[in-house]
Amino acid sequence: MRAGQDNIDASSAPLIEHLIELRRRLIWSLLGFFVAFVICFFFAKPIFNLLIIPYQTASGWAGIPPDQVELIYTAPQEFFFTQVKIAAFGGFFLAFPVIAIQVYKFVAPGLYRSERDAFLPFLVATPLLFLLGAALVYFFFTPMVMWFFLSQQQSGEVPGQAAIQLLPRVSEYLSLIMGLIFAFGLVFQLPVVTSLMVRAGLLSAQGLAEKRKWAIVLAFIAAAVLTPPDPMSQIGLAVPTILLYEIAIITARMIERKRAGQLAETEAPAELQ
Repeated sequence: MRAGQDNIDASSAPLIEHLIELRRRLIWSLLGFFVAFVICFFFAKPIFNLLIIPYQTASGWAGIPPDQVELIYTAPQEFFFTQVKIAAFGGFFLAFPVIAIQVYKFVAPGLYRSERDAFLPFLVATPLLFLLGAALVYFFFTPMVMWFFLSQQQSGEVPGQAAIQLLPRVSEYLSLIMGLIFAFGLVFQLPVVTSLMVRAGLLSAQGLAEKRKWAIVLAFIAAAVLTPPDPMSQIGLAVPTILLYEIAIITARMIERKRAGQLAETEAPAELQ
């Protein structure tokens, strides 16, 4: 009975250590997010002014002077909570390196050295790909989407037409651009996710290539769900998704080729013996 109890105590000790380590990593992650949140909240208005630049660019395309662009808020607390959302979104992005490091430190002791070396590039690639998707939204797709919406205005100069002017609310504009950034940033993680699954043996390059037709259909469905109901943003998300899927297939083939080479090197000495 005593021996059985000792075995239970011995098996529970590592679990407690893992929980303590998990708590430590969560505390550091939350602390990093809180510091980044405070910094972003302090600069929330300048950040929002930066996010308005694509709207001003679109207004210039529509023949409206950029200095005449106006946004409104219709509830006393609306702009305050808009700044809170900006701080939360920016805080998470700024704190991502800290969070990623804490995740790596938590899982690294349970990985082989080769697995740790393979895991690190994905931690670097994830924010870079997200930044690439966000840049695409900021410099190209948001101006295109806003130009499309601005083109729906009516000047009222034509007889029988009322003057209809776009005056977006600050919260709705932020939701639009944040939604686009999130959608593109998420889609741009496709090569990272597929590469991890190929390394884990859950996917293969041949399987990805055979499912290409379904991937194209799903890309347009996802674009219709994640973007506003205008054709420009939907096509603009679907096309990069398809291109990223092709990049994922190429990456999967490179991983499989490298794995086959390593396997051949390890089997060669055994055959010589």
